[in-house]
Amino acid sequence: MAGNSDPLTPRAKLAVTAGKAVAAASRAAGRGSGSVIGGRVALKLDPDLLGRLAQHLDVILVSATNGKTTTTRLIAEALRAAGQVVSNALGANMPAGITSALAGGSDAKFGVIEVDEKYLAGVARDTDPKCIALLNLSRDQLDRAAETRMLAENWREGLAGSKAVIVANCDDPLVVWAASSSPNVIWVAAGQMWKDDAWSCPSCGGVMQRPGEDWFCGECGFRRPTATWALSGDHVLDPHGSAWPIQLQLPGRANKANAASSAAVAAVFGVPPQVALERMYQVQAVAGRYDVVQFQERDLRLLLAKNPAGWLETFSLIDPPPAPVILSVNARGADGTDTSWLWDVDYTRLTGHPIFVIGDRKLDLAVRLEVANQQFQVCDDLNQAVQMCPPGRIEVIANYTAFQDLRRLVGN
Repeated sequence: MAGNSDPLTPRAKLAVTAGKAVAAASRAAGRGSGSVIGGRVALKLDPDLLGRLAQHLDVILVSATNGKTTTTRLIAEALRAAGQVVSNALGANMPAGITSALAGGSDAKFGVIEVDEKYLAGVARDTDPKCIALLNLSRDQLDRAAETRMLAENWREGLAGSKAVIVANCDDPLVVWAASSSPNVIWVAAGQMWKDDAWSCPSCGGVMQRPGEDWFCGECGFRRPTATWALSGDHVLDPHGSAWPIQLQLPGRANKANAASSAAVAAVFGVPPQVALERMYQVQAVAGRYDVVQFQERDLRLLLAKNPAGWLETFSLIDPPPAPVILSVNARGADGTDTSWLWDVDYTRLTGHPIFVIGDRKLDLAVRLEVANQQFQVCDDLNQAVQMCPPGRIEVIANYTAFQDLRRLVGN
């Protein structure tokens, strides 16, 4: 580790100060946290600022299509057992947001950083990470991100020969192919419900064979590596075969998988699984996700689902029928403007639930639900949807900007 003997250059200090001032002005104007605009200004003044801010830190990067914000938060909690942590825990995960986050952590030992999949290779080049966690890759934002194999190839090329310890999910063939270019990989059997982006071999294009939980290519021999860490029910199995109980306040199988990967990362830095997992129990909600809020004298649970893989995991969390479900979908810039992914989601899993549809693209969603033979009602807004819901806790599932709209509306 470089230690703190490397003070920031005068230019870097000016960039940090200017970035913080712009961020504060943005917050005062009610335009959000200001972290992105502040980071952009700082990087304009010193294009090398991200690397300078990272040089005294043990940097951990977390990237995936789904689960990176939650996993970043879990790793950050676990590593606080070993030292002070700076993190972009609210999800500003492109270089500007990452720069803003690190600018606030001059005394930290660890930098735990969520990185957008498209930017992983560049951020890894700038920050010289000690560890990189790769969780999954699936279709998302079809108008912005190229198809998943191209993203995997970008990771594979960007991480080739990396000095970082790569902690990677061995159940996702795309992740395995991307990580295999690295000399130092720790494989975690974290599971994968969504398999529709990995039926062809990323290495040769052959058809993948999937007997049980295993997978391999019948043509080139590319196959699932042996895991040293594994999620097994409600436990994490460590490399010695010891089983450690996962006790989270966050719901669902996907979050247990996130905890398993987080425990493997924490162990790289000497934090034992028992300590790491106990600390993860502190996390109740992540940037509003999983929060239960009161609205119009009803309990609403807010769930974020941005793409087919995320919706599949989220359906497994909701209360059984007849729990009412409100679905909200937008297609703004941050969501991706192409809603054709709705046709990849299996909405028959909502059979038996009263369904209420809101959001900018409620009619797109309504057509999809009609084809899936679901009973639903299209509503003008959240107020009307809640008023029409039968008794019981209401599950609210929304994609990215729809989720932010809902949080503002319910005061979360």
